[in-house]
Order: sequence, then C-alpha cells, then structure tokens
Amino acid sequence: MAAAGCGGRATTHHKPGTSHQEATAGSGTLLAAKDEGGHRLREVPPGGAPAVRVETRPDSEGGWNIHLAVERFRFTPESVGGAAIPGRGYARLLVDGKETGRVYGPWHHVPPGARTLTVRLHADDHTAWAVAGRPVEATVALSTGPSSAQPSTAPTATAPPGTATPTATAPTSAAPGRTVEITVDGSSVQPPPSRIELKKGERLTLRVTSDRADTLHVHGYDRELPLAPGTPGSLILTVDRTGLFEVETHDSGLLLTQLVVR
Repeated sequence: MAAAGCGGRATTHHKPGTSHQEATAGSGTLLAAKDEGGHRLREVPPGGAPAVRVETRPDSEGGWNIHLAVERFRFTPESVGGAAIPGRGYARLLVDGKETGRVYGPWHHVPPGARTLTVRLHADDHTAWAVAGRPVEATVALSTGPSSAQPSTAPTATAPPGTATPTATAPTSAAPGRTVEITVDGSSVQPPPSRIELKKGERLTLRVTSDRADTLHVHGYDRELPLAPGTPGSLILTVDRTGLFEVETHDSGLLLTQLVVR
C-alpha cells in the first residue's frame, strides 16, 4: 500500500526480497516486458489509462517548442522514485528513437535537427504505463524544411490512448527583443517586482540569478527553468498571447515580475 513519506513523497513499504516495482504492482499489472530503455511496463485498463497528445511549434530561434497535453495524468516531480500511483509520473523524450531526457511538466524545447519525437509516460517508480502490452506514448514528425509552415498531421501513436495530433505553425517575425535581469537573494527580489509592458509577438529574455536552487515559472505560458545557486539562468520566450502573466519561483514562492502583453 502506498503511503506518504517525508515531504509528501509517495513511498511503499514492502517485504524484504521484493523490488520496489513489484511492491507497487497494485497500481496496474507489472509485466515482464520492457521498453527499449529497459523499463518494465505497467499495464492499466484502457478506460482509466493516461493519454498524451503532442503539440509542436517551431521556435523563432531554432528547434521546436513542445507542449504535452495529457489526460488522466499529472506530472509529479516531487515524488519521482517513489511508488507507482495511477495517473501520476513524468514523461521520457525519445528524439529520433534515442532517449534524450525526462520531462516533469507540459513544456519542453527540442533543439534543431530532430526529425521525430516520441513522448512516453512513466510512473514515479520508472515503469512505463502501458495498455494492451504497449507503452502509452505519442510520436510526431518534426519538419525543418519549408513545409513546416503548413499544419501537419502526425503519425498515429504506438499506444492506443496516445494518438498524436500536433499542430505546426510557421514562426512569426518577432519584434525586437528585450532582456530583463532579476536577482533573488533570500526573500529579496531586485529590481522590486513590477509590471513589464510588452507587445504581442515581442521576444523576451528573463535572466535570473538566485542564491538557492529553485525553478523559474512563467504562468500562462507554462514555461519553466531550473535555477542553480549563484548561476544566472536565461529563459527566452516570444509573448504570443495577450493578458497579465505572473513570473515567480516555485520553491520560494516569490513574485519576480508581471508581464502585461497587449
């Protein structure tokens, strides 16, 4: 039975001699089959299985911005390595068939040169969620030629619940960009939080230096950036939607600034 450990992290108490994955077998059926990365599959009924759809958009500075639209699933970076709990976990990215990393949220950037992208959903214990013996995943084609200006239809995902229907649009010419420098020291933010006026289509670089490990988050755009202590981190985005958007840190919960896009 799964229980909450320190800090709310999901853990599982199990008998000596059984693996952590075997102990969490109550969350679906642990199969002997593995994916190409050596991760065992965890079978769940189709009706309640998680699903993922991949939306792609060329980035004005090269590569692709990827949005993962998930159903019956949420990203739980705080409990990775714990028990397998239905509807929770993270995603692994495979670019051109090779695993390139994990994703703990809905947004990611894929560098230029990639041809195909597969997104596979995993449980917190690193098993891969599966339906009918196949991983829950979605695969899309990434076009870097002139045809990328036109909407494209991705091939069907290899898992029944993970049909990929990406939308590809041509990058628009961004207005001249600007850079905003922010420093976080304890509970102090410099310059003090204020509103930054931007025009739709303008490119913004947020350059943040924090005295502790944290995560920068731009609400509304769902863009995140890990911050290392004392090391400036840069997040670049083109503000392509209007409204008021807050920029804050996850762990310390500090408001850094507000973006007003008109």
